Amino acid sequence: MSEIAPRAHDTDVAAAGPVGVLGDLARFEATVRAELERGGLPSHDVFVDVNERAVLVQNIGGVLAPLPPEVRGRSFYISKMIAAATVGLFDAALNYLWDELVNELRRRVAGFDLNYFFDIAVGSGDLRKSLKSEADLKLINDQNLLDAAREIGLITDVGYKRLDHVRYMRNHASAAHPNQVTLTGLDLAQWMQVCIREVIITPPDTVTANTGKLLSNIKRDRLTDDAVRDAAVFFDQLPPDRAATLANGLFGLYTAPARTPVVADNVRTLWPKLWPFVDEDTRHNFGVRHARARASADTDIATAGRELLDLVNGAFYLNADVRAAEMSEALEALMTAHQGWDNFSNEIAPARRVAALAGSNGDIPRPVRDQYVKTLVRTFLGNGSGVSWVASTIYQELLSQLDSDAASRMLRSFLAPDVSSRLSSSSGRTQWAALLDIIELKLTSMTDRSLLADIRAFTGTPDQLRLDTKIVKKARERPV
Repeated sequence: MSEIAPRAHDTDVAAAGPVGVLGDLARFEATVRAELERGGLPSHDVFVDVNERAVLVQNIGGVLAPLPPEVRGRSFYISKMIAAATVGLFDAALNYLWDELVNELRRRVAGFDLNYFFDIAVGSGDLRKSLKSEADLKLINDQNLLDAAREIGLITDVGYKRLDHVRYMRNHASAAHPNQVTLTGLDLAQWMQVCIREVIITPPDTVTANTGKLLSNIKRDRLTDDAVRDAAVFFDQLPPDRAATLANGLFGLYTAPARTPVVADNVRTLWPKLWPFVDEDTRHNFGVRHARARASADTDIATAGRELLDLVNGAFYLNADVRAAEMSEALEALMTAHQGWDNFSNEIAPARRVAALAGSNGDIPRPVRDQYVKTLVRTFLGNGSGVSWVASTIYQELLSQLDSDAASRMLRSFLAPDVSSRLSSSSGRTQWAALLDIIELKLTSMTDRSLLADIRAFTGTPDQLRLDTKIVKKARERPV
């Protein structure tokens, strides 16, 4: 990277450098460098080269072109980003860009349905009780914000992966944390384009838009017979993951302490029509939520949850005991530690708690098995920066206890967008290879072993597995 410093050749640099604004910036930079040196402060590796700033400036017009005037008028963090970038502080600029993205994503969430979003983002734990208004969105960490926004359809799977990369770079290359990562003008221009296209100007998909309308109607007035019939048709067309998300949202609406009689009546009307499209893991999770409410003496919530299960003859799904509830809480604590700062140290305690609840034989209660598998896959693969090595020995022990069903689920975990994102890093790929070695002996069905062979023979990187139609088709077959 070239330097502009107040030395003997400064005049030559300024004269030969960019004209107009960029030429002024070069001279301004030389002045600032001189002041830093007079104060005895470092003056090198502070500003990005002027030529890199020129790349960004040349692309700003095209990147901002899709933004409507009313959106530009409120985009203060984009203004700060451009200001920071033009003076050569790209790490600060990236931080401002991420702030703009988070603001716009929160705005999109607030315009959809806050309570529905909170139910999906944090579930039914203690944090959910304190989430009531738009101001409480700041209590949702960035990772959960992205995850929940994808789950309810506010951003696409592709958008999620692109934004998650920007989040990763913000955490590792911005002014938010000390680092020595070099950013380019093209990097910032591309990331700003991603944020604008994937969040700020992209409308929600049809399923999300219809879900938003349904939630609004549920809260406004009792549904007519025609509205109920339309909803039933809508449920029949839902992808399985979106049906599960909607069911979780309706469960949250019905069990909310502040629900109205209108909401209660409408959910009771719709629940039996949605139930046939809800997968088994989600149904069992309702039993876990009921058990947790009972264990924490939230009698009203437990009663409401039982009413919904009884409404669809779902007493079978009440088989979650206290251990299942505690396991669910331990897994949530582990994921919270995994997604937070200093996770390498903070994962150890919740990982040990999960291991204690699993026992020496790895006896995992059915209601939390899906959560258990998902959590173990993600913590074992790491967050892109590596893995918690102390906790890793615990994860390996837990993996060694898996049965063939759990191993089969783990083999297919690459289908999840957030898992695929982890597989794009070198540490994630290393852990993925280790995971395949661990579960290989546990795979008993011909379908699973054939899928494993195809995965091993795949010539691309593991994060591209979910894009291979042959592998994806086989992964979705029932093991035989």
